Amino acid sequence: MSTNSSEFERARKVLVGGVNSAVRAFRAVGGTPRFIDRAEGAYMWDVEGKRYIDYLGSWGPMIAGHSHPHVLAAVERAARRGLSFGAPNVMESELAERICALFPQVERVRFTSSGTEAAMSALRLARGFTRRDSIVKFEGCYHGTADSLLVKAGSGALAFGTPSSAGVPDDLARHTLVAQYNDLASVEALFAAHPGRIACVIVEPMPGNMNLILPEPGFLAGLRALCTKHGALLIFDEVMSGFRVALGGAQQLVDVVPDLSAFGKVIGGGMPVGAIGGPAAIMEMMAPLGPVYQAGTLSGNPIAMAAGLATMDLIAEPGFFERLGAGCARLVEGLNAAAREAGVAFCARHRGGLAGLYMLATPPASFAQVQAQDVERFRRFYHLMLDEGVYLPPSPVEAFFFSGAHTDADVDATIAAARRALRALA
Repeated sequence: MSTNSSEFERARKVLVGGVNSAVRAFRAVGGTPRFIDRAEGAYMWDVEGKRYIDYLGSWGPMIAGHSHPHVLAAVERAARRGLSFGAPNVMESELAERICALFPQVERVRFTSSGTEAAMSALRLARGFTRRDSIVKFEGCYHGTADSLLVKAGSGALAFGTPSSAGVPDDLARHTLVAQYNDLASVEALFAAHPGRIACVIVEPMPGNMNLILPEPGFLAGLRALCTKHGALLIFDEVMSGFRVALGGAQQLVDVVPDLSAFGKVIGGGMPVGAIGGPAAIMEMMAPLGPVYQAGTLSGNPIAMAAGLATMDLIAEPGFFERLGAGCARLVEGLNAAAREAGVAFCARHRGGLAGLYMLATPPASFAQVQAQDVERFRRFYHLMLDEGVYLPPSPVEAFFFSGAHTDADVDATIAAARRALRALA
């Protein structure tokens, strides 16, 4: 019989570290990764047949739950017509029209195959549009694995204690200026020190890759004002928060309009996808209309477009986000109550279907506060929950995800498991 341990041993002989994305290796929590055999609704089953209530959600896109019949039917119909064309298809326009309708400043869209590719291309577009080289990012914010963005990054890089990647040339890294999230003064100082050289500020409006951090009042509006003042573009990386914290993304909730937006995850319904969106005046600097080159064989892939359109059908239904937020709030409130009962420094919070839990007495507001977590206690908590059949992201610096498929019974079971785990940690 196949086991998680035997499959991990097999994988390590042919895959680097036994995985195809670093955080999956469980290095941040220890132990053996679970090899997933199938998933449906709010649940995943590993190769040993154990069922888990899933709060990973494929790192965000499974907002309607795994294997939703409406999405599967759309994918099956599309697959019968062809897996890839390398030529335009009508569904590209249909999905782009929906994005433009939800984000009024988005007049043109360019699809990619990943969030990494979308963020990377948005930077190239900003540099081409402004004719400047430097960018500003925030310590702990993660925008994928493009060289310019792996400086003081979050997500897996942060979990491994190596927030800057080897292989990034110093000459390239010097164009990446790093500020502190929720600290406008740190951004102002960079603009003052590099006048006329900053092409853009790229930010996760609600970071989920140093766990869920929320913007302080006025922070994102302050970034908008600074970028406008200095002639730089403001890029919101909504690969994680887009269509998950609200139908109109984080920018709907904070009422701040960026120049460019990067999307992914939900708009592919679980298939590989990314997108850049913005005003025509900026977006049409891209090839074939402008000098900024961007292309991809699988961009706008018909299967991904079909899955995205079907998922958008589901989340656009009246009341979807109200139900999603209410369910996630109930879970978070239960987790916080369990921590108070146990007397453990632990807390949780959420926005829409995006949530974070922390080995801290109060939610963090900065990268430094995230780093102050009791990592060893998180590891113990993680495995206690895994043993209880609750699958959380295997890292103390990653947000977790609630879906429309999670039921009250799932929430109750998760809270009960957390209560037992936190008591064991007390």
